[in-house]
Amino acid sequence: MTLYMPLFRSCSTLRYLTQLHAHLVVTGLHSDPLASTKLLESYAQMGSLQSSRLVFETHPSSDSFMFGVLVKCYLWHYLFDQVVLLYHHHTQNGSRLTQNCTFLYPSVLKAVSVVSDLVAGRKLHGRIVRCLMKCVRDLVSWSSVVTCYVENGRPGEGLEMLPWMVSEGIVPDSVTMLGIAEAGDKVGCLRVVRSVHGYVIRKEMAGDASVRNSLIVMYSQCGYLRGAKGVFESVADQSTACWTSMISSCNQNGRFEEAIDAFKKMQESEVEVNEVTMISVLCCCARLGCLKEGKSVHCFILRREMDGADLDLGPALMHFYSACWKISSCEKILCLIGNSTVVSWNTLIPIYALEGLNEEAMVLFACMLEKGLMLDSFSLCMYAGSIRFGQQIHGHVTKRGFVDEFVQNSLMDMYSKCGFVDLAYTIFEKMKEKSMVTWNCMICGFSQNGISVEALKLFDEDLYIDTSLVDMYAKCGDLKTAQGVFNSKSKKSVVSWNAMIAAYGIHGQITFATTLFSKMVESHIKPNEVTFINILSACRHVGSVEEGKFYFNSMRDYDIHVGNIGGAYEIIKSACQPIDASIWGALLNGCRIHGRMDFIQNIHKELREIRTDDTRYYTLLYNIYAEGGN
Repeated sequence: MTLYMPLFRSCSTLRYLTQLHAHLVVTGLHSDPLASTKLLESYAQMGSLQSSRLVFETHPSSDSFMFGVLVKCYLWHYLFDQVVLLYHHHTQNGSRLTQNCTFLYPSVLKAVSVVSDLVAGRKLHGRIVRCLMKCVRDLVSWSSVVTCYVENGRPGEGLEMLPWMVSEGIVPDSVTMLGIAEAGDKVGCLRVVRSVHGYVIRKEMAGDASVRNSLIVMYSQCGYLRGAKGVFESVADQSTACWTSMISSCNQNGRFEEAIDAFKKMQESEVEVNEVTMISVLCCCARLGCLKEGKSVHCFILRREMDGADLDLGPALMHFYSACWKISSCEKILCLIGNSTVVSWNTLIPIYALEGLNEEAMVLFACMLEKGLMLDSFSLCMYAGSIRFGQQIHGHVTKRGFVDEFVQNSLMDMYSKCGFVDLAYTIFEKMKEKSMVTWNCMICGFSQNGISVEALKLFDEDLYIDTSLVDMYAKCGDLKTAQGVFNSKSKKSVVSWNAMIAAYGIHGQITFATTLFSKMVESHIKPNEVTFINILSACRHVGSVEEGKFYFNSMRDYDIHVGNIGGAYEIIKSACQPIDASIWGALLNGCRIHGRMDFIQNIHKELREIRTDDTRYYTLLYNIYAEGGN
């Protein structure tokens, strides 16, 4: 059956798909569950839901997965009432298709909410509750919840899971404790770390190497190196990871001599070192300016045949030699690692600037730009104390046309930290479009230079703050306050309009969303991709198919008008409903206007497959080919 899967993707019209369906029936493969599910989905994408339903109902052994795909197909076409009827039909008949099919619940709930069927919603709610009552919260599920909290930036709530799971009689294992340890690491509270450590000892988990290393890191993050050493010294068989954790802990807490001493003891213990160990030790040597010890480490790397050109180890060596002002050594390592990382360039350019070798620094910077790398030399200039070199870079990138947002933000940051906040503000004022990063950069620049009044004034003008407030109030259900915040601002960017349209969409206020979109256009604010996504989401939320189609076509026409032919082509190809000749004709005309000959062949192919009798499109094609000399 896998041989037929590419054929489904190549079926660009309903006619080709029916031919493939007929072939599957003749060969007997139509009864294959994978083939039937793919047929069902493909018919729906072509806009033929009746055929999808027929495939499902005529299949000899329809399963719950196939039923779920059918429900999704109805949702794609905004037929929410049909989803509810289909689900009720099978549940009332006691069909096995809806038994223990929890993956169906989100789709059916969405349909029930759109059609406002309270009775059906309550029945479905009851089913979900009964289903959840059968679920057992085991150790794996508890560990997963802890990990989810940590990964989503909520370590405090992850830590709260430990006493809760213990109270329910669940005994955490080493995997759970790793998640708890990571949460404690991010919270950075010594009392919490000690509690976790005590629990680990009581439950005799201290023998697990991963848990021990996590405890060392936790104590280090809290700045309690004594606790980290206590855990380290309690280990009888100290591994590479254990030694490396201890050396890194000393490094992070400014105990550079102790880190180097620990590395020497590690060598005496004949424990294998790795690249991470060496990077930490090199960092300590750089901070202390210990050229002799650093060279010894470099020799150790060479003797152990470690890759000095490693993308992490190479820049670490460069950083060490730059801290000791050994430019020739930096240059040799830069040649060795192959000029491939931004970090290595960042290390060398400020050294040249500090030594007064501005010409060499500019040559190096120009080479970087030619290789397509853009480094943050602007902010590094202020560490080197060379505002003159920073101005040279400013002039160079402006002359070369490197004036994107990242470059301008970096220049603003460089001037602010060098005390030339007026030059930073000049760049800020000239920027037509300012992102949140740009606003934050300029506000920080004023604050760092003690210009608090200007910082507060700029803070009040920051459009992104109001946008965030609109978004927050809307998601909290307070649409009236969100509307008030939006209306209170006389100056509104496209981001502000998008946030308010999205707010109306969340609350199902499609009329207000579309009215606001019209006002946005009348105010000469150009809608962007996010605007159309928000308005289409609002239409989808309330099941307004006709409104959705109108704005979908508007999005396509907008892309053609501004010359984004590729974007318009992707929109048309991704459409669920069949595309008629007029749409391809509009895109064809757009290609002619904007000189996009690269799409002509594809459009010509689409028109041939539609088999339109309208000669206007073929005349237009003839003229385009003639103008192109074909």
